[in-house]
Amino acid sequence: MRNHRKHTVLAAAAVAALSLGLTACGGGDGTGTKDEGAAASSQTATAVKPDATSKTDAGSNTDGSDGSGSGTGGAAAQTAAKNKGGTSGGGSGTSAGGSGGSGKSSASAPACAYGDVRITVEKADETPTEHVVLTAKNISGRSCRLLQYPLIAFGPIQTAKDIPAVAKSKPPVQVVLAPGDPAYANVRVANGGVHEDNKVVTSFTVNLFAPDGPAEGSVDVKAPAGGLAVDEAVAKTGYWTPELRNGADEF
Repeated sequence: MRNHRKHTVLAAAAVAALSLGLTACGGGDGTGTKDEGAAASSQTATAVKPDATSKTDAGSNTDGSDGSGSGTGGAAAQTAAKNKGGTSGGGSGTSAGGSGGSGKSSASAPACAYGDVRITVEKADETPTEHVVLTAKNISGRSCRLLQYPLIAFGPIQTAKDIPAVAKSKPPVQVVLAPGDPAYANVRVANGGVHEDNKVVTSFTVNLFAPDGPAEGSVDVKAPAGGLAVDEAVAKTGYWTPELRNGADEF
């Protein structure tokens, strides 16, 4: 009896000890295994949460780009916008520089003086000679305005007949000659053929215009070989133009 009781007490103590161990592992409410599993799941979700958040944020971008592309695209857009603005500004600058690149505008360039140009004459390709072409080349090294038309004297300046200009040959804008540039004027010297009023000249003079009238000084122009047969009664001159124009410069 005494031994049987002892074994019964030991068995009861073992069962109690086992029960206490199970209670401690389960948290005392019988849900220990589930809570432990939930905690593990929570830790796993926390570990992947940053990636999940990035994908969610990417989905919320209005342009449909991913999160990483959004930052790069924004910087690129800002850079493009700045570059676009810079290009426009440069274009304006360049354009402004171009308008002033010749040194002076037509309004501010001085009138060409007699020492600023070299004037030569050439017969027109016709027989007999009725027209010649004057060429005035800017040799001054700066821009200047060639005003009106050549003031031609086929003889002594004091006594020579004024050669009238043909209105239809006047260009729509003033002629501004950059250094080295030429301008032209067509001149009728006779009606052709032999006429008692024709006179042969081997040289003649050309004056220029200033803004307020004829300029001081004159250019001596040597006639082509053999001279020019000139009839002052019919002689006419065209305006200075950057190039000879059919129709307007034919008279």
